[in-house]
Amino acid sequence: MPGTLFVVATPIGNLEDITVRALRVLREVAVIAAEDTRRTAHLLARHAISTPTTSLHEHNESKKTPALIARLQKGDDVALVSDAGTPTISDPGGHLVRQAIDAGLRVEPIPGPSAPMAALAVSGLPTDTFTFLGFPPIRSKPRIEWFDRLRTVAGTVVFFEAPHRIRDTLRALQQAVGDCPVVVGRELTKAHEELVRGPISSVQNRLPNALGEFTVVARIERQLGRGEMRAPSSQELVSEFGEMTAKSTISRRGAVAALARRHGMAPNDVYAAIEAAKKSG
Repeated sequence: MPGTLFVVATPIGNLEDITVRALRVLREVAVIAAEDTRRTAHLLARHAISTPTTSLHEHNESKKTPALIARLQKGDDVALVSDAGTPTISDPGGHLVRQAIDAGLRVEPIPGPSAPMAALAVSGLPTDTFTFLGFPPIRSKPRIEWFDRLRTVAGTVVFFEAPHRIRDTLRALQQAVGDCPVVVGRELTKAHEELVRGPISSVQNRLPNALGEFTVVARIERQLGRGEMRAPSSQELVSEFGEMTAKSTISRRGAVAALARRHGMAPNDVYAAIEAAKKSG
């Protein structure tokens, strides 16, 4: 019977942040494929786990994957871990996971710590939907294009940045989307964890020492292109709808259709927004 590839989330800082299930899996598998075996060794020693490890990082993943797939096919269970957090999320492991899936093998997530989730949870910014962007590119052209794309994003975004680039990145973000609210987290879950909240212009002056790893959460209002209209709020639609229907010269359906044409919206979306606003008071 083929083995299972377990994708195991490990602590992002505090070594106590690991689930009982993750510890059991790390003890029971035949081998642990680790981004950095030296860093993983500290975690395993902390919990008296003696499972063998093998390195699997961005420079050797393609080369090492066939051997790991072969072990899985022979019946060995394998655990995949990264240096911190959830593997494959801006970390190695994606190639191994895809190859295991293609080979018809079972791939099982062992959820746990995640820096983007941790930062979102304490950001105080809307979290019903969000966009995770990984690290901004380093090279000039892709970096410019990355910030240009942010102009079309509306809502909450999360990304990582290195300490020596965090200030430049925040300046570039402000230039691209304006002085939006951000939460900058440094060394999340570690002894020197810091969170700085406010508009970018304020946060720039209060940033902690540029050491450690940074996670940024930002709330971006979509930048309008030339000739684009700003989408009205639900309350604005209700107000305009009320003015139209109060005159008794237009039916409710006609008012909805007129508002849809005025604002470039679908009639169903206009109606839904009006009804939702009324129910919420």
